[in-house]
Amino acid sequence: MIDEKRKKAYRRGHFAEILACFFLFLKGYSIKERRYKTPVGEIDIIATRGDVTAFCEVKARKEYDAAAESVSHKQKMRITRAADYYMSYLKSDHKNNKIYRCDVILIIPWRWPKHIENAW
Repeated sequence: MIDEKRKKAYRRGHFAEILACFFLFLKGYSIKERRYKTPVGEIDIIATRGDVTAFCEVKARKEYDAAAESVSHKQKMRITRAADYYMSYLKSDHKNNKIYRCDVILIIPWRWPKHIENAW
């Protein structure tokens, strides 16, 4: 039973990330990485548009409020550390692009995603 719940949650999260990538693409972003893992944490989506690199956390819930509240302080710190790692150590082609921000994309059933830019 627990394995079935985990599988369902994994599939739901994976679908939410695909939907978020499509949404960002429609907004003019270029998707650089998905589910990017670093030694200090994981980033759901890394996207660029113009001079800005956006590190996006995707949250799928039944309501927007619940999705927005589900981003904990610990997750924010983990994503910030992973973004710093990505920008400073691994991607030399982004060294000229020093502007980056952390975004949240909220996914709920049967509604357009909400993109909160520069969430923290």
